[in-house]
This record gives sequence, structure tokens and C-alpha cells, in this order.
Amino acid sequence: MAAGPPRLMAAGGGRQAGNRRCAMATAATGDRPRRRERPGMGGPGRGGGGEWAGRGLGRCLPFINRRPDGCPGSPAAVTRLRPRGARLGSAHSGIPWRIFRTYSSASTKEKASRSGTCERTELLEVLKARAKQLQGSNVPEVTVSKVELAALDNDKYQEAVAPGPKEKQPVPTARGDGLAQSNTWAKKLQKEMYSQQLKMKQELPSAASLALEGQAKVEVKAETRPPAKTMKSPKIPKTKAATAWSQSSGSPHSKPREMKEAAELKRPQRMPKDRSNEQVLQQTIQSNLECFLFLQQAEEAERYLLLCHSSAVKGKVLDTGAFNIVMRIWARKGSFNRLDRLFSILEASSLRPNLESYAVALECMGRNKSPPKAILRYLQKLNSSGFHVDELFQKCLFEEDGKEMVLWAIRTVQPNYQLPPPPSPKICKSSLLQDFYSRETMVSYPKLDFSVKELQELFQQQLEMELKNTVTIESVEAAKPLTPQAIKARELLGTLRSQWHDAILQALQNSKRSMARPKRLSKYNILYPYLCLLPDEEYVDIMMQVLNDLSPQGESLAVLARELGSKVYDRYIIQRKLRSGQLEKVQEIYENYIQLLAKDSQPKQYMPREYWEKLVAEAGFGPSLNLKTCSWPCVLLMRLGMHMLELLVKAVKVPRNILNRRLESKPVPVLYHVYSFYSNWQVGLIRPHPVFSQLVSNAAETTLTFNSSAMPMLCPPVPWTSPTFGAFVLNDTKLMRFMDETTYHQQLLEQCPLVNLHAVLDALNQLGNCAWKINQPVLDIIISIFNDKGNEKLDIPPPLSEAPKPPTPPSNSSSWSKSFKHEVFLCKKKAAEMHSLRMDALYKLSIANYVRDKVFWFPHNMDFRGRTYPCPPYFNHLGNDVTRAILLFAEGRPLGPRGLDWLKIHLINLTGLKKKNALQERLEYANEIMEDILDSADRPLTGRKWWMDTDEPWQALACCMEIAKASRSPDPAAYISHFPVHQDGSCNGLQHYAALGRDLSGAASVNLVPCGLPQDVYSAVAQQVEEFRKKDAERGLKVAQVLQGFISRKVVKQTVMTVVYGVTRYGGRLQIEKRLKEIDEFPEEYLWEASHYLVKQVFNSIKEMFSATRDIQNWLTESAKLIAQSGRTVEWVTPLGLPIVQPYYRSRSTVLNCGMQRLSVKTSNSSQKPDTVKQKNAFPPNFIHSLDSTHMMLTALHCLRKGLTFVSVHDCYWTHALTVDVMNQVCRQQFVALHSEKILQDLSEFMLEKYCSSSSSSTEPIAQWQKRLMEQLSSVPRTGEFNLKQVMDSTYFFS
Repeated sequence: MAAGPPRLMAAGGGRQAGNRRCAMATAATGDRPRRRERPGMGGPGRGGGGEWAGRGLGRCLPFINRRPDGCPGSPAAVTRLRPRGARLGSAHSGIPWRIFRTYSSASTKEKASRSGTCERTELLEVLKARAKQLQGSNVPEVTVSKVELAALDNDKYQEAVAPGPKEKQPVPTARGDGLAQSNTWAKKLQKEMYSQQLKMKQELPSAASLALEGQAKVEVKAETRPPAKTMKSPKIPKTKAATAWSQSSGSPHSKPREMKEAAELKRPQRMPKDRSNEQVLQQTIQSNLECFLFLQQAEEAERYLLLCHSSAVKGKVLDTGAFNIVMRIWARKGSFNRLDRLFSILEASSLRPNLESYAVALECMGRNKSPPKAILRYLQKLNSSGFHVDELFQKCLFEEDGKEMVLWAIRTVQPNYQLPPPPSPKICKSSLLQDFYSRETMVSYPKLDFSVKELQELFQQQLEMELKNTVTIESVEAAKPLTPQAIKARELLGTLRSQWHDAILQALQNSKRSMARPKRLSKYNILYPYLCLLPDEEYVDIMMQVLNDLSPQGESLAVLARELGSKVYDRYIIQRKLRSGQLEKVQEIYENYIQLLAKDSQPKQYMPREYWEKLVAEAGFGPSLNLKTCSWPCVLLMRLGMHMLELLVKAVKVPRNILNRRLESKPVPVLYHVYSFYSNWQVGLIRPHPVFSQLVSNAAETTLTFNSSAMPMLCPPVPWTSPTFGAFVLNDTKLMRFMDETTYHQQLLEQCPLVNLHAVLDALNQLGNCAWKINQPVLDIIISIFNDKGNEKLDIPPPLSEAPKPPTPPSNSSSWSKSFKHEVFLCKKKAAEMHSLRMDALYKLSIANYVRDKVFWFPHNMDFRGRTYPCPPYFNHLGNDVTRAILLFAEGRPLGPRGLDWLKIHLINLTGLKKKNALQERLEYANEIMEDILDSADRPLTGRKWWMDTDEPWQALACCMEIAKASRSPDPAAYISHFPVHQDGSCNGLQHYAALGRDLSGAASVNLVPCGLPQDVYSAVAQQVEEFRKKDAERGLKVAQVLQGFISRKVVKQTVMTVVYGVTRYGGRLQIEKRLKEIDEFPEEYLWEASHYLVKQVFNSIKEMFSATRDIQNWLTESAKLIAQSGRTVEWVTPLGLPIVQPYYRSRSTVLNCGMQRLSVKTSNSSQKPDTVKQKNAFPPNFIHSLDSTHMMLTALHCLRKGLTFVSVHDCYWTHALTVDVMNQVCRQQFVALHSEKILQDLSEFMLEKYCSSSSSSTEPIAQWQKRLMEQLSSVPRTGEFNLKQVMDSTYFFS
């Protein structure tokens, strides 16, 4: 509820799960983050006073804030779901925010008249399986006295918790229906379970499972055929293979069986022929081989490679890269004979050696000092393959001293060979940036207010933090007085954690020994190398961190499994960087790189990227910095995580009587595995024992633990120089965030000529190089209110102690009324929301407090549309009002002659009081209320509190304080200000549409045309709707008459704002209905009819006011529809050269047969068919988002050239008060320059070339769909008469 996610990625459509499933919010939120964001349930640690900061699944799935058009929601949408230290959006790091929708332990069951029977039967199956699991284990389990079944149909879900086994433990009985007691039911259940076991044994597992089993033997049985021969693959150590889908009833973890899955598995299955299975299999093979490479297990790697090569299935997906990995292991060992043998096999196969193959061979010969004859033979092969020796050093990536070894080998036969000179830097060819990259106009890069020595010290601090992987900080939550009970609880916890650490370590080592034991049947043998990548202590540390972070409500098993696997991957990548020698080279180059930034060094006319590339070229030897690594497939992460979770559940125990000595002293598990039912979904949960929860609550610990990648950087970020290198020193960061299994974006970026990405990389570096500091007086006031029961009006969430108390239940549970249950449900829901908001605020304030005396930086990356985001997910300038109020630029600038005026105008903008007034009127109003402004600054909590009644109260207070300091200084113009002043676009999406279509009336409505007063498009639409209403009322339309006096700017604003981003009439109706509900006087019985009527009129008004806009939107939508129907995804290139592809594909489910339970993993990737509806609906908003990001990047680069400090929150631009006028000029110039390009025409030509071009030699007639697509793409909408240059004189374009 990492990362998510920053506004990351478009949401896919969730499966319907009946009326009792918790609703998922779908309201479109526009571009800006709302003031109140609902964060995820829990997070990285625990707050003071026994408050839990762990993830709380609660009684209902968290609401997913997503936009109905398939585009991302607000920046906090991901934080809402994953407030953890993981980065969001990358394929391997953290938990993608879609996990709650994507992963479940069961698919939906048959829906028919038997649904009630199915639910009861399934529940009994789960209980039976759980009882069997517990009886088969020697581990004592939690005892739960009763399981309620009677209310299953009415409750949101029922949990099935099996009692702990005693000597003779009966299956749990159910009250009410008496189902569990019925002999008939028991016999029927036994018969069904037996038949299901037989069916399961006849199944062919999915290809993704096969890929994950890797070396496991799969029994394939057809209904009418004898068993096929088993396929054998090598184990990491030599072991016998295990049956993949073993259903042994004696297994300590029998699988829950689901009705629908059983029905699906009845049918004989064939191996699916789509490429998604091949992609997963290829990724798995490469990941396995890279593990062997890291562990230097050459024999195992070669055996595995050759068995894959001889396999009919795996041989098809094997590529030259797989051979290169194994040859690299032999090369590091200097074993030329073994490498030569593999090279011969590669040549004899249908594959052919590539440039990297020859580089590895020459490295090996250089390492073992091979004779010239052998070296010459390989150099001749290289030439005959069409390669040149120089290309080895120009195109290949090297680890450690590989480059030196290759050079030694070549000089053995060519003593005078010289390395090719570094290629001359290529200049970005974009017409929008020709002047920017011209050496004639280049200026010195601005300096930071740090010396070389200071920057070196900051770099070391950042490096130490990243090497530790996690950061533990003090919570800002006021600690309760340290009672004897708390002291005792902390001592107990310390002792227990030490014992747990040893127990987990022992369990891990036993598990590894079991896997490594020859002739041992285990389907987990494939995981053995993945459990050897890190020291055992690191695996234990990861598992202990997850245990410490778990909230009393528990967490989805799938979420925890994915998180554990991802944490292992992240640490493995860091170890690879350390092993390859990359860290030493980064340190060496960074020490020289800071010469560009330090105030006591010579000015240099380079961009950060250019200077870093120059230093890398000068360094010559050593490892390559942009080494590529294979992302582990999702199913592998899940399986590794499930195994670690199983170890954790089995190993960690607590004495049952630790808090109550009267109880029996036997140990009970700290964690237990239960199932919850969300309507027709069965979801596995891991919950902590109440004894453990109480102990943690009593201890009232006051620390929070975050991943180092979740913290702001303590030194300037490493500049982005390629799609695979930049941002943090060691933590792996993707240039482009993308959804779970989507790797196509990364491939697209890597295939794109690097020179085409220069502008995008430079813009990201510019945003990341902005230094920040904390506004300490504002932070202290916020913390004081936070610790004093909060204040909902000021967006400071109150603690759970302020949550509404549920009503007292009647003594007889059978007499609970429907209204009573609903009231209890609402209380629990409110408590969960309050907890989420409280934890979100706690993380932000605690991180801010941790860096209160430091200068820090936010490295940036982008989503697939090019929109930029800070990498640290919790605390950054994209946050809410509270977060923005405590951030200041670290660099100070004098206010200058107009700076104080801009501060005052900015304050009035923050209040929201004078939106329709001219700037001069806003300034005059600020001067009129100067007394209130100064009173707010001097006595924020005891004075008149004027600042509290504003739209953005905390930013307004911070601005009041800045104005007070400046106005009281001897010379306000000379006052050094660190305060950011904002300039906000006026309905920016519609501005881009109006400019694209040269729409004169639309341009005037969104302030592209100069005007004495700001034009308000929302009021204009409301006025137009009111005119339509009057006409309809006169004609006697009842709903139009009812709406008299209720149509306002507020009612239509959200819908108008989100129309440009593809909101549908359905979504728009919900938005308007919500606004009407807020009006007490509006008759409730007309809500549906009125909202339906209004959304229609709003769309008609926009169509009339923005005719060109609707034409363009329709053209984009229809084009995307036809492209998707042809089986292709929609792609385009931004005016800055960034390639974009929409990542919406049909998803498929893969069943993972894990230890505790089976998991249904839903994935979508580029090897599957595109989702036509999402491709169509999302194209217009995504295209506009790519344009607004292009405009922002152009503005950032040209502000840099003029020496400005610049950051952005999408279409809200920030700079010092001194430079607001300059930024406004640059912003307008770049908007005019961008839209002076033939954007739609270029898009049409690109798509015609990509989707409709056919070879000239082709004699086949053009298909009908292709003709239709060509006609559609060629019919670019006509443009109007608007003169774009008028934007230059429009005061309220950005204001």
C-alpha cells in the first residue's frame, strides 16, 4: 500500500463478486490530490501508545480509489493500499496496489440455486481441511470454541478458524442448521472430497505452474489414456523430482478445495498456446540461471541448461542469453574447455552466438591466459558472424574485471590493438529543444549551497542507509508514561523476539538441509537456490520485519507472500551490485560528479546526465553501471514468499500463559492461518494470536521501520542516464513504473535510441535535484495537534480512542436486528477509516520529524504516460495540504521587488476566497486583512484563527508566517525566502484539448485568451446547464422543475474536470448524485432521476462549448477501439520522443499450488490480447496526460536554463516568489511551442505507419478492418481559428 502507489498505473476491471462484496470506490478524482486522502490500512511499524501501524485488513477490503476510465486515481491512491516501505509500480519491488483484486485464494463458485448449499459445503470443506492440517501437525494451534454458520448468508463474510488439535479433536460443530452434525452431510462431504481428490490427480497443471515447478516431475493423466511418462528436470542438488500437485492427506498443509476450480479441472486441459506461458517460462529459466551465476554453481547451471535444451517445451523458449549466463559462470572460473563445449552446442542449435557470447568466451580466455591459437579462432568466428572487435567494448556490458580480460585476450593476438574512443555525445534532435541543447546557448549548471566535502559526507550517509536496507525512526506520537506494565511488556517482547529469531533461523536451515538432501521428494527444491542468495540472517530479518509489522486484523496471505518474495529480490539485486564491483565504481564517479554541484568547485557547462556520462567514459575500465537483471516472475515471488511465510507460521510460538499465569503454559503459534469469505471469494489470511497483539499493545513501542527506498535521499540523486540506471545509489529503481507483470514498457525504453530519451531523463534529473528542508514551526504545531486528539476539520486525523463506540449488543445474538448489525458495521468501518488516516499521517509526520534538521532530495521517476512522481511514497510534495505545508526549498532567494506581492496573492489563492477576482483585487484583499494574517502567524492556536477557515489551512498558515517575517524585515525585497509559490493551470486537460483543436470558444473558457478576469469553466457549464433546465421546466418536465435552484458550480465541477480524462456518463452520474446528496434540502426520491438528467445536460453543455474537444476525443476513442480490435495495443510517441504503450491486456488466472493453500494469481501482460474497452476508454485521457507531462518537462528544462528552482505537481508549478514572473513567461512560451507542433497530424502518421503499413511486395488484398482503420486514422479532426500566440498574454492561463 506501496507505493502504490503516487498515481501510478491504470486500474484494471475487478471481478464481480455479488452484492455482499465490499464496494470499490470508482469516483474520478481529477488531476490534483484531494485534501483528504484515505491511506492504506496500516504500514511499516507500530506507533506509540499501543497504536498499531501494521496493515489492517479489517472486516472489509480497503476501498480502491481508481478512476472509471481505467486511469490512475489520486496520488495517494496507492498509499491508501500499501503504506509500506516498498517502491510502487516496479514489477518486483513492493506490492502493487492491485494485489487485493489480483490475488485471491479461490475463484468464484457456481452461481445458481445451489449457491447457499455451495457456501456451506465449502465452509465445511475448509474446516475439514484445516482440522486435518492441524491434526497432521505436532504444532499446537489456537483454540476457538465455536464457528457460526447460521448467519453466513447475511454477513459480509464468515471466518473459518479450526480449533487446535487435542488428543482426539472432533471436527468443529456448527450451530443453527446442524450441518456439521448430520451423518448425511458428513457422508456426502466425504464422498465429494474423495471424488475431488481423484479429479485433482488427473489434472495437468497450468504452464505457469509448470514454469515455477521448473524441475518438478509432472504426472499427466488423460481420462482414457494410461499415464504418460514423467518429464524429469534437474534439481539444484541432484534429487528426485516430486509430483507437482500432490494432494497427500497427511501433508501438514492440505489445500482448501474450491467448487469452481474443481469443476474447471474436470475437463482435460491442453497446454495453452498463448505467449504468456512462454514468457513466464522464459523468465523463470533466466532467473534460475542467474541464481546459479550469482552462487557460482557452474555444474548445476549447465545441467539445468542442457535439460531445458533437450525439453520440447523449454527448448522452444530457450535463447542465446541463457547459454551466455552459463558460459559466464565458466568464464569466471577460467574453465575454457567447458565453455568451448557449450559454445559448440549453441552453434549447433537453431540459435546463433551473439556479441555477448564472444565477449564471454574472450573473457574466459583472458582469465586463463589461453594460447593465441584458441583466441584467434574465436576472433575469426566473431568476424565471420558479421561483428567487429570494437563492438565488444561499445555494446557489451561487463561485470568486475571482464572488460580488462577481454582486452588482454585481444592484445595477445593483436598487441597494438587500442580501445575504440568513446562515442561523441549525441545531441537530442527534438525540434522543441534544438536551442536548449545548443552549445552556444549553454550556461553553467547551478550550484548547491554545499562544499565538496559536505556532499561527500552526505553521500556516505545515504550509502550507509541503503546498505542497511531499513531505517528505524522515532514515531511523533506522544509516548504514554512508561508504566511498569509497559516496561515488563517491552522486556518480554525483547526476549521473545530473540527466541523467535533463533527459531526462524533454525527452521530456515532445516528447510534448506531438507531441500539439499539427495533422494528427497519436495516440490520446493526449485526454491533452494533462492534461499541461498542471501545470508541466512537476512532472510530471518525479512521475516521478523513482516512479523513486527502485522496488525491485529491480520493480512491477506497473498499480500504477505508477494511482499516477502519482493524483499528477497530487492536485497538480492543490491548484493549483485556489490558483487559485480558496481558500488566501488559508483562511489568513485560520484566523488567526481559532485564537482558539478558543489559551491567550491569550478562552474561546468554540462547537464547532470552529460557530466556523469563523461566521467563514466573517462573511467574506462571496471564494471558497467547499467547492468540488466531479469525480473523474477510473479509466480516465483509468490511461491518463495509462501514458503517463507510457512516457515514463519510454524516456527514462531508464544507461551499461552505469558499474560495470564492461571492458564496452561503450553506454547501456541503467534500466527495462524484462517479463511475469510468476501461474498463468493474465499481469501486466506494470516492473523496474529490475541496474546501477541495484547503484548505489543502493552509495550507501547514508539518506533517505525521503513525500507530505505521509502525515505527521502540525504544526498543529490544519482542522475538518470538510461532506463536502468539512476535515482538511488543501490536500491533498484525503474525509470518507468508499470503494473505487475508488464515488462513491455521496459523493453520499449531499452529499444528506444538513448538520444531520444535525453530530454525526459534531463527533466527528471532537474526535478530530483531540487533540495528541500522542513518548515519546523509549522511541523511542531501540526505534531502538537496530532498528539492532542487531532482535528478532522484541519485534516489531522484523531486517534482510535475518538472513534464512535459500537452500541451494546442484546444478550441474545439471535435477536440482533438488521439495523443493529448495520450500526455495528458502520462503527467498525469508521474505526478502520480513522485508523488508516491516522497511520498515514503518522508516517508522514514521523519521516518529516526525522529529517527536520537535514537537507534532503526526492528522486523522481514516471508512469507509463510520462507523468513524474517522487520515488519515496509517503512523504513528498505530491502529498496533501499538511505535507505541502511543512516543505520548503533548501535554497533561499531574496523576494525582490514583486516577491512579497506574489506571496500575498498565493495566500489568497490558497484560501479559495477570490477565485473569480483579478490578481490586483486579490492583492488588495490581502492588504485589507493584513491584521488577520499577522495574528494567524503570531498566535495560530490562540488568536482569531483566520487561517483555519480556508481551503488549504496549513499551507495558508505557513504562508502567513512567511508574509509576517518578510513584512517585518528591514527591507522586504532583500528578505531571503525559501517558500514555494504555486501557479496552477486552469482546467489543464481542457486547455490542451482547446489548443489541439484551436477551439476559440473552448480556449476562452479555460483562459487561453487574454481577459481582465479569470474565466471559470465550471461556472460557465453550470450556467449552460441551467439554461437547458429552464427550457425543459417550461415544457413541463418534472425533474427539471425539481432541480430549480440546485444547479451550482459545485454540483458540476467534478464531472466537468474529469470529462477530459474519460469519465463515462455512469461515473459522472455518481459524481453528481454525491453532490446532490450533500444538499440537505434536495428531495431524496429524485436523486437518481436528477443525477441522470444532469449528467446528460453537462455532457451536452461541454459538447456545445467545446465542439473541437469532443471531436478530438471521439477520434482518439474510435481509433483506439479499432486498433485494439485488430489485436494490437495503442502506442504513440510524445513530442519529446518518449515511447508510450497502454498496458491494458486481458488477464488470466494461474493456480499456484503452495504449501498452505492454493492461490489463484491473476496476471495480465503484453503476450495476451489487449483489453479493447480499456484501450478505447483510456486513450484520450492518457494522450492528454502525456501532453501535460511534456509541457511540464519543457518548462522544467527551460527554467533550469534561466537559473530557476522549479518543481511540479503535474499541472501545478512551484518556484521562488522572486522568479514567479519568469516561470510564468517560460510556461506560456513552452505551451505555445508544444502546440505549434503538428501533434495530431504526427500522431496520425505514426499510427498509420505502425498499424496499417504493409510490405510493398505483398499481393494480398487489404482486409476490410484495415481499410476502416486507415480511414479512421487518416481523418484527423479539423482545427478552428484560435490564434495560439494569444496564450502569451493570458494572465490566468496559469495563475
